[in-house]
Amino acid sequence: MKKLYRSKKDRIIAGVCGGIGEYLDVDPTLIRLLWVLLALEGIGIPGYIIAWIIIPEEP
Repeated sequence: MKKLYRSKKDRIIAGVCGGIGEYLDVDPTLIRLLWVLLALEGIGIPGYIIAWIIIPEEP
């Protein structure tokens, strides 16, 4: 069973997008672009901070 973790190796700020990309088997760049689009709508930055707090770091 796969678990969602923040990435230690594929990180730019906190590893949230890298971890989601690894979990979904998607390129993390696509996840980052989605976060930028959500940030323009006003949802992305608070959502990223919440994900940063909730998602544990990779062991």
